[in-house]
Amino acid sequence: MPRLYLVRHGKTVSSNDPDPALADLGLSQANAVASVLASKGPLPILASPARRTRETAAPLAQRWNVVPATDLRVGEIPLPPGSEFRNHSEWIQFACTRRWPEMHATLRSWRDQVLQTLLEIQRDTVVVTHFVAINVAVGHALGDDRVTCFQPENCSCTTLDSDGKQLRLVELGSEGEIVLTK
Repeated sequence: MPRLYLVRHGKTVSSNDPDPALADLGLSQANAVASVLASKGPLPILASPARRTRETAAPLAQRWNVVPATDLRVGEIPLPPGSEFRNHSEWIQFACTRRWPEMHATLRSWRDQVLQTLLEIQRDTVVVTHFVAINVAVGHALGDDRVTCFQPENCSCTTLDSDGKQLRLVELGSEGEIVLTK
């Protein structure tokens, strides 16, 4: 039964860049989570293609001498079709107050892709991803249809087991205030 370590990316710089880098704090967080996870591997690392997730994965990948794979299916939740939100952060704050049955079909499809990707993993793996994607996995494991069922801090690690059909929550990552960075 594969064990999945879902790591939320580190804190990003304040920027209008749609793909921001990690802030100095985020780099420190990435090094800290790498230290925590180092003894579990080397394991495969799967990351969203976003710069912030790749930079978060880098210290652990370097310790283990592995090249992280990237997969868009564990990427950030997309904007809904025809969105009138001014930016992605505004959209996420709105989405986090909803339940999946209320969401547009394309967003429910995105959620299903996140789950399918995680359920396809056949060996222990570190997955560096985003706030909502981690909530998708936790919600599935708990049978909770809220878009947000907990508040993972930047670089927290949530642990789940998979049997290929279901996810089972082993341990929630540390939680903090809801400060959604890209």
